[in-house]
Amino acid sequence: MANGGAAERWREEAEFFDGLAAQRANAVAPLDRRVIERYRGGGRLFPKEYYFSVMGDLRGKSVLDVGCGEGADALLLAALGARVTAIDVSPKAIELGRNRARATGLDDSIDFVCSPLETARLRRGSFDIVCGDNVLHHMLPVLDETMKLLASWTKDDGRLVFMEPTNLNPTLRRIRFLVPVHTETTPGERPLEANDFRIISQHVGGLQKRHFTCLGRLTRFILPNMDYENASFGRRPLVDLLCALDYALLSLPKVETLGGMTVIHGIPVRG
Repeated sequence: MANGGAAERWREEAEFFDGLAAQRANAVAPLDRRVIERYRGGGRLFPKEYYFSVMGDLRGKSVLDVGCGEGADALLLAALGARVTAIDVSPKAIELGRNRARATGLDDSIDFVCSPLETARLRRGSFDIVCGDNVLHHMLPVLDETMKLLASWTKDDGRLVFMEPTNLNPTLRRIRFLVPVHTETTPGERPLEANDFRIISQHVGGLQKRHFTCLGRLTRFILPNMDYENASFGRRPLVDLLCALDYALLSLPKVETLGGMTVIHGIPVRG
């Protein structure tokens, strides 16, 4: 039985993402083949490309997509050959994900589960990959417990892979609040900080981090709706250039703290 604090957090998260899913309920379209081929290609300059690339060959792999939302990543994982379990606390997001899977012909490859992580009935050591796209920063009050649980669901030779917003430079974070850019946020969420990485490293062995999105923050002003595939020919090379510069810049040890997004991955540590 969940305590009152946990139940309230689940309710707030579900209501927030139910609202977003309701706004897009009629936007059910098959997954763009260009997107599938882009992520099949193993690119590494963009954070999400890198996130998928470190998972390796997904054919035949069992993958748990944590905080799957409306199923965008789950569909892509399945299209690349994985058997996917996609879990989220939002009923409407799960419903939209199922509809998108049917529209893409991938509904037999994805098992959508609507549940808080803490109460999910998943078998220990059953997934080759446990991954999450912008989910851990929603779990900060229970990050230690969450990481222990996710590690327990991962096979001994499996991997945990996450892509998360990060704040490793407080000055840059203060500047960010001065920029009038609207973002959708839930109550209590914030980017991961140094102490959060220390907690994660207790459950993810050999933790590796790759930082992104310094100059890449300008992408939102270049790509309408952040739609790379449908952007004009002139816009995509500019975005590619920004991300290439970021990749080189954020490879430097002290400069990496300027990144705003981090891909982390490693092996499970048993508690």
